[in-house]
Amino acid sequence: MKGLRGKPLELPPEVARRFFEDMRAFHREQSPIKRDEIAARQLHALSGYLRPRDRKLRLSDVKELFEQMRDGQK
Repeated sequence: MKGLRGKPLELPPEVARRFFEDMRAFHREQSPIKRDEIAARQLHALSGYLRPRDRKLRLSDVKELFEQMRDGQK
């Protein structure tokens, strides 16, 4: 994801904590609709911290980020 590969986003601790909670919930959830709801919640939260020149996030970007971070935990 080009928009997220540059300088890391500066997130307040509470926002970062909520991101990781949602990521864990996303991976536990079996329902595709509920997984989309979790990713959409984080899409909305992260969008507020993007810099003006970052590309706009999409739902698929957040889901890919969740998957990449899960793969990195193994």
